[in-house]
Amino acid sequence: MASQKPVLYSYFRSSCSWRVRIVLAHKGIEYDYRPINLLKKEQVGDEFKKLNPMGQVPALVIGDKTLTQSLSIMEYLEEVYPQNPLLPKDPILKAKVREVCEVICSGIQPLQNFSVLQRVGEEKKMEWGHFFINRGFIALEELLSGCSGKYCVGDEVTLADCCLVPQVYNANRFKVDLSQFPIISGVHQALSGLNSVTASHPSAQPDCPPDLK
Repeated sequence: MASQKPVLYSYFRSSCSWRVRIVLAHKGIEYDYRPINLLKKEQVGDEFKKLNPMGQVPALVIGDKTLTQSLSIMEYLEEVYPQNPLLPKDPILKAKVREVCEVICSGIQPLQNFSVLQRVGEEKKMEWGHFFINRGFIALEELLSGCSGKYCVGDEVTLADCCLVPQVYNANRFKVDLSQFPIISGVHQALSGLNSVTASHPSAQPDCPPDLK
């Protein structure tokens, strides 16, 4: 197990950061929180770009090493902190977990991420975000029909669930009709009451504005 307390560079409403926060909470890992304000463009400032040249959150610093990209960080935490595992032992189920993660993290979220929406513009960003999340959820719902139980893959919480929760939050922000997606909605409802989800929720973060708590 890592001996040094990790430092997480995060933005309260970043879904990529939230995925990592869920993993940290699920495994009971203590860490220091360093807020990066995306609205003030701190992520593209010279200081932060020394940590992540892509100018994106999250970044996790462990001693003199820095990890970026949420899935890479989550896999690292799973390997180094084996308590409360988030990957099944069965190779097929493990691959299914990673498949769901990739659908969300590569196929849905990047298309409605903060930097993309800035390029799309204020007038069209709601329509844009709604379209791509809805399109992705149609595929995700079908995928989950073959592997879900109480949660995304079977009846144990996995990395896939850590990715799903923030994406449903985004779906609500972009007014996607979740009644179309009973499996996604059911899994999300089962996850919503978990301590790891409530503790990592955007409204519980130190950089969340008072009017959003």
